[in-house]
Amino acid sequence: MKKKIAIIGAEGQMGKWFSKYFIEKGFEVIGYDSEKEILNKSVTKAKSLVGAILSVDYVILCTPTKKTPEIIRLIAKEMRRDSCLIDISSLKTKVVSALYKIPDKVIPICIHPMFGPGTKKVKGANIISIPIRDAKKELALAKSLFSEANFVTIDASEHDKKTAVILGMTHLINLAFANILSKDEKIILTEKMTSTTFKAQKILAESIMTESPALIETIISNPEIRKFAEEFWKDIGRMLTLVQENKSDEIIRYAITVKERLAKNVDLDDSYKKLITMINAIEK
Repeated sequence: MKKKIAIIGAEGQMGKWFSKYFIEKGFEVIGYDSEKEILNKSVTKAKSLVGAILSVDYVILCTPTKKTPEIIRLIAKEMRRDSCLIDISSLKTKVVSALYKIPDKVIPICIHPMFGPGTKKVKGANIISIPIRDAKKELALAKSLFSEANFVTIDASEHDKKTAVILGMTHLINLAFANILSKDEKIILTEKMTSTTFKAQKILAESIMTESPALIETIISNPEIRKFAEEFWKDIGRMLTLVQENKSDEIIRYAITVKERLAKNVDLDDSYKKLITMINAIEK
């Protein structure tokens, strides 16, 4: 008998990705979306939120992070015994608090897939697992669903601290950079003059802007971002002041210090080779 999984938010970008993934895995997929019509004909459309989750083995929440705790509260008590409630949100602290409170009959699985809806294969992709009750059991269940992924287990607090840099800072910086690009009235000329590093940065900024504005807002609203963003802003101000005061030696010392610290854990020459390889592959 086919396993059943309900996908809440089934017509969102990640909802559509998970629908396709689980259909290909042989699951019966029940979808519910309060905002959009579900277009995938292979997905059974539920008429209500509670109706979607009553008889399934798994429920996966592809919902806005700010709404997820309330959705957990609404559906957990209605779910069948030994079913799994899967959260994939980008920020974990508040969601984890909600998962702690669900009935014992439901198994919580708190994960964060570190990939987007453009991903073709799970093999080699990273998924973060956040323990709620039984870390070993929850991880085993998550691995059974995504057997080819790489898993990292950390607590909710550490997750939000790490993703502040991994997602928060990259989105914050590229959102501001995309704003600069959007105001360039001679962008065609800019592109003709472009360098390798600019090409890579431009592609990254533009690709981030394909994400929903609500998701971007959620990611950069991570409270853990503040200390990193303040340090970043402080360093920008310092560099601009040094340039204005013509203190070239201090700028060079700053660059050397950063390079030396980074080189302790990273092969910088290899990183540059990967950049060239990436751009060459894109331009073929």
